[in-house]
Amino acid sequence: MKYFLIISTALLCISATQLNMEKPSMQLALLKYSGGGDWYSNPTALPNLAKFCNENMGTNFEEDYETVEVGSADIFNYPFIHMTGHGNVVFSELEAENLRLYLMAGGFLHIDDNYGMDPFVRPAMKKVFPELEFKELPFNHPVYSQKYTFKNGLPKIHEHDDKPPQGFGLIWEGRLVCFYSYESDLGDGWEDPDVHKDPEAIRQKALQMGANIIKFVFEQ
Repeated sequence: MKYFLIISTALLCISATQLNMEKPSMQLALLKYSGGGDWYSNPTALPNLAKFCNENMGTNFEEDYETVEVGSADIFNYPFIHMTGHGNVVFSELEAENLRLYLMAGGFLHIDDNYGMDPFVRPAMKKVFPELEFKELPFNHPVYSQKYTFKNGLPKIHEHDDKPPQGFGLIWEGRLVCFYSYESDLGDGWEDPDVHKDPEAIRQKALQMGANIIKFVFEQ
């Protein structure tokens, strides 16, 4: 039943787009987690990404986003869930199992390190998939060549520790179920222009990469 909910929602989005329905057919979701990390960072990011996808890829997203908790059954209503923050991430055993079932059933998680999240999110996701390791995706991975092409992988949006940006994935039974953008900070680039005052060219790269992720999720 949970698998059916995820697939049905995705098909509804595709059908609505094809029929050019005016009413939004789907929302992006933001993951709320425990541990003290600021899961609520970048409040304008997902609305701007949804708007960009609607305008440039013909999707039919609601521009407001929904907030879902890790352990809630509500996550099964959202094929794409975004997770961000700067600090601690804690999943209980039940939350980890719920997230695992969601990802195995066809859901997708995008984790975007907003700086400082890395030491915490890795062990949290290890609790979800003990048998899997984050693998860096090669630059020729399809996620980097959807509507927009990124020959050198993730764009660098904010400096952080001045390390090169890296895109990591968790792959379960041949399917990418989680994409982790590190040292890039796509979400900051999705925010309103006056929040971080990034050059428009940088914002466009962030939004284009976000659109690539969305397109990949629904077509992989």
